Amino acid sequence: MTDNRNTILAVILSGLVLIAWQYFYNVPAMEKQRAQQQAQAELQKTNPQPTASATPGATPQAGNTTPTTAPGATQQAQPTVSRDTAIAASPRVKIDTPRLVGSISLKGGRIDDLALLQFRETVDPKSPPIILYSPSGTAEPYYAEFGWVAATGVTSKMPDAQTVWQQDGNGSLTPTTPVVLKWDNGEGLSFRRTIAIDDHYLFTVKDDVSNVGNSPVTLYPFALISRHGTPQVSGYYILHEGLIGYLDGLQEYAYKKIDEAKSVSFKATNGWLGMTDKYWASALLPDTSAQLQARFSSNLTGNVHTYQTDYLLDPVTVAIGGTATANARLFAGAKEAGVVGVFPFAGLGGYNKELGLNHFDLLIDWGWFYFITKPMFLGLDFFYRFFGNFGISILLVTVIVKLLFFPLANKSYASMAKMKSIQPQLQALKERYPDDKVKQQQEMMEIYRKEKINPVAGCLPVVIQIPVFFSLYKVLFVTIEMRHAPFFGWIKDLSAPDPTNLFTLFGLIPFDPTQLPLFGHYLALGIWPIIMGITMWFQMKLNPTPPDPTQQLIFNWMPLIFTFMLAGFPAGLVIYWAWNNTLSVLQQSFIMRRNGVKVELFDNLKATFAKKAT
Repeated sequence: MTDNRNTILAVILSGLVLIAWQYFYNVPAMEKQRAQQQAQAELQKTNPQPTASATPGATPQAGNTTPTTAPGATQQAQPTVSRDTAIAASPRVKIDTPRLVGSISLKGGRIDDLALLQFRETVDPKSPPIILYSPSGTAEPYYAEFGWVAATGVTSKMPDAQTVWQQDGNGSLTPTTPVVLKWDNGEGLSFRRTIAIDDHYLFTVKDDVSNVGNSPVTLYPFALISRHGTPQVSGYYILHEGLIGYLDGLQEYAYKKIDEAKSVSFKATNGWLGMTDKYWASALLPDTSAQLQARFSSNLTGNVHTYQTDYLLDPVTVAIGGTATANARLFAGAKEAGVVGVFPFAGLGGYNKELGLNHFDLLIDWGWFYFITKPMFLGLDFFYRFFGNFGISILLVTVIVKLLFFPLANKSYASMAKMKSIQPQLQALKERYPDDKVKQQQEMMEIYRKEKINPVAGCLPVVIQIPVFFSLYKVLFVTIEMRHAPFFGWIKDLSAPDPTNLFTLFGLIPFDPTQLPLFGHYLALGIWPIIMGITMWFQMKLNPTPPDPTQQLIFNWMPLIFTFMLAGFPAGLVIYWAWNNTLSVLQQSFIMRRNGVKVELFDNLKATFAKKAT
């Protein structure tokens, strides 16, 4: 097997993987997502959305004082109203922090109104902020709730979704001013809830209950996150979106999976649980020593699913004249690596380290190859702190990767240079044994042995590039730091495809060819994909022309195929590939000269154009 054949094999295999992924999975997934979004929009027009009231999710068996679940969602038909209307319908306590704005509903004591100030819907800084939580009655209810569940036999009234709490004072919830809510059931139990928030995304909830009645009361602390309606997801296999938790191991349930399972229960210590989107998440973070009865569940009423993650803690008995306390924490915000806690060093320890949580960094989906993906992100983040541009970080990390693998690449390119130097001998073999392929191979291997050439070394640069390519793709796709991260010029978002298009003459023609049926998604070809294709073509032309016509055809068409294939990938990935090709051409030219082999890049380019002219 010759060097060219191995290189072609590696390129073709990687290309087939990428092509199959992009066009046989991603494109149908995106089409399916569009159809689901349209269906969801129509459904919201014609079907009322559910609301929820805090009632036990199941009736305990007689003689058993332990509730089987935390309070769940009892769905009731209610017309959908706008978010502003739903917020105005109940008294509220304002939330005002540098990163979060919203409010706490005094009806139910829920945290059900949150927006992320530092993240916008589009690259336009004036576009609306990202909405995370919304109240019941809106198109997409999403909220967190805390409280107590009475043990079986306890008839005292408990606060629920209809309970109207009273605020102690009239201030807003800020990082320096917690708020206190109060409610008395009129039967000897008084409830007091203190809610605090830090300057990122962490709520701390302290629930106190005092008993001035004439008998002890046994209660179970609970916390839940509820989401009504199946959320829109990206639809990519490499990204988990849905219910998540670390409960005796990482637990991930996509919405479809929990729809099928209905309900899944766990018993764990030092756990956390919640729901995650691509960039945002909401998670309950109980005390690390707490014994949890945790649950993931999905309930269907009509055509609407309600998803819930919740937990119950061990019971507490409130003696006559006594007080019991339950503590809870809620993360609700963006999955920033430094806030969540990706590394215990480099300033990225975050909540995972500060709160002593159990693998909270897994809230970000690093994938199976996290041992490559996480260091890739760390390198990009390191240079970003110096230069303030993730595009520059990509260029510098590519250089470092090149330097790390230079010894291996040096051997590979040196072998390729020697391969080029023995081309006349190989051609002579074909002329000497034109009809004896076996003899050709035997003599060829003897030449390789004598010249100390490894015929498979030429494919190593391509093989090395594949894991780096996929790790960078993963980082660009899942990390919020890359979202809306600009480069220079027209690239305003490195995580999105190049917005320019050759088929619109780069904006001169007011027409979007990508909307055409069947082949429209192939008609997106930006400037950076074209640059990448040119650099790949140069790299191909640096190698000796294969004698086999089929190999020549593959080499000639490969840059064009990759140009169209990568056009829909994130711009940051295309920039990486173009820069990597450029460095490879320079590196290979240097090594070839050092080995006494003529660099025929420009000769091959001239020969190509000369053939076309002929």
